Amino acid sequence: MKKKVIVIGGGIAGLSAGVYALRCGFDVTVLESHSIAGGNCTSWKRSGYLFEGGMHWLTGSAKEEPIHKMWRTVGALNDSVQIHYSEPFIEYDYQGTPIRFYRDVDTTEKHLISLSPADAKEIKALCNNIRKVKNLAMPVTDLRGVKVTKKTRPPISLLFSAISAMRIMSSFSRISRDAYISRFTHEGLREMLYALTSEKTGVLPLFFTMGTLARGDGGFPEGGSLPFVGRIVDTFQSLGGELLLNTRGDRVIVENNKAVGVMVAGKNMPADAVIITADTMSIDCLFDTPPKAPWLEEMHAVTEPTMATFLSLGIKADLKKYQKGLVFKLQQPISLAEQRYEYLSVNNYASDPVYSPEGKTAITITLGGDTYDFWKKAKEENRYMDEKQKLAGVVIEALSELIPEIKGHVEVCDVATPLTYERYCSNWKGSWMTEMTPSMKMKTYPATINGLSGVYFAGQRMMPPGGLPVALMTGRTAVQYLCRDTGTLFVNEE
Repeated sequence: MKKKVIVIGGGIAGLSAGVYALRCGFDVTVLESHSIAGGNCTSWKRSGYLFEGGMHWLTGSAKEEPIHKMWRTVGALNDSVQIHYSEPFIEYDYQGTPIRFYRDVDTTEKHLISLSPADAKEIKALCNNIRKVKNLAMPVTDLRGVKVTKKTRPPISLLFSAISAMRIMSSFSRISRDAYISRFTHEGLREMLYALTSEKTGVLPLFFTMGTLARGDGGFPEGGSLPFVGRIVDTFQSLGGELLLNTRGDRVIVENNKAVGVMVAGKNMPADAVIITADTMSIDCLFDTPPKAPWLEEMHAVTEPTMATFLSLGIKADLKKYQKGLVFKLQQPISLAEQRYEYLSVNNYASDPVYSPEGKTAITITLGGDTYDFWKKAKEENRYMDEKQKLAGVVIEALSELIPEIKGHVEVCDVATPLTYERYCSNWKGSWMTEMTPSMKMKTYPATINGLSGVYFAGQRMMPPGGLPVALMTGRTAVQYLCRDTGTLFVNEE
C-alpha cells in the first residue's frame, strides 16, 4: 500500500511538493483553505478585467536555466506556453525624457551613457556589477543521502559565478543606498535609482534582478498567475493527486513525536507524513505544542516582511503606447501610514489580451512598505473601506496627471492590502516575501525538526528572499527529505 502524504497549503510549494511526491509513488492529498489553488501566485477578476496579484516575471522561464526543467516537471511551463520578454524592462519618465533599463546590459550601458556622458565611469561600473552576477543562476542540487534516478550536479561555472556574486555582496553590504546613488551626477538617473531601490535593502537587489534579465531569463508567461497555477493543478491531478479546496488543515496530529495525520474540521485524516507549506512564520497554531528548533528561532529573529498595497485599475483606454514597466515621480508625494511615496511603480498589461477587453487596459500600482498595522487598525475601527477608497482617489488623481488617458476613464478600481493576502493566503502580516537586507546571509533553512518525525517544511520563508522559484525548489527539497527518511527512490527531472 502506498504511503499517505498530506500537504498543508495549495500554493506553488504545496502543489510542487505534491507533484514530486506523486512521481515518487506516494498517495498525496493537498489541503487548500482558499477556493482556488496558487497561494500568493494569484490574480482576480473584476468586471471584465483581470488583475495580476502575484507574478511579475519568472525565474526559470528561459530553457537554459537549471530550474526550467523543474517548472516543466510540475507542468507550469511547456512548449505551448508563450513567454513574453518586454523590452525595455522598465522606463522612468524624467521630465518627459525616458530613462530605461533594458534586459540587454550593453544596451542599457549605451543608453545611459548617451543620456549622461559625465556619469560614464559610474554607469560602466553599475553595468559591470550586473555582468558579474549575470551568470548566477539558481542551482538545482540533490539532498545528501537520498537515492535518485539521476544525480543532479550544478556546473563548475556556477561556483565561480557564486564567488563573484559574494564579492559584490560583501562590498555593497557596507555601502548605503544614498552613498551609492550620490556617485551619479544626472538628476534623472539618481531619481530612477532611488525609485528602483530601497533604503533597507540597498542596491544589491537591483543588480541581481537586472543580472537575471541580462542572461535571458525573467520572462512573463502569457496569462500570468491563474493559468500558470492551473497547469500545475492539472499535472497534479493527472498523476492521481487529490486537491481539497476550501479545506483548512487545522492541526497536525502528533503521537510519540511522529506525525500521524491532520485534523480537518474536527475529523482525523490519517497520514504517514505531513508536508507543511503554510507560512513558516505562522505555524504554531498547527501544533498542540509549538515546535522548537534553532533554525525556527533564527527565522523569527531575522525575518522582516516584504509586503505591499496593490491598487488595480481597469481603464477604458488603450495604453499600448506605454511600456509595460513604468515609474513616475509624483508632483506631490502620497502618504500611507508611515510610508511616504515620491514615486509610483506601474505595471501596464495593455499588450496582454488576457487582462482586459479589447481597447481597454488593466494596470496595477505597487505601494511597497510595511503598512500592516495601519490597515489592521482601520479594519478594527471600521475605517477599512473608507481608507481604501481614499487611497484609490489620491492615486488615481496623481496618475491621471502622468498618464492623461486615465483621467475620467477608470471603470474599475480594486485595492488589495496586506490584510487581503493574510485573509486569502494566511501569510504572516500579509507578506509575500522576506526583505533581503545587505547584512543577511544567503541560506536555506532545514526542512525538518530534530525529534519530530514525519513532518517536513517548504515554502517561501525557507530560502530568503523567497518568491516563486523558492517555493518550487523547497517543495522538491521537502520530498527529497521524505524519500531519504522512507528509503524511497526520488524520481528526478527528465
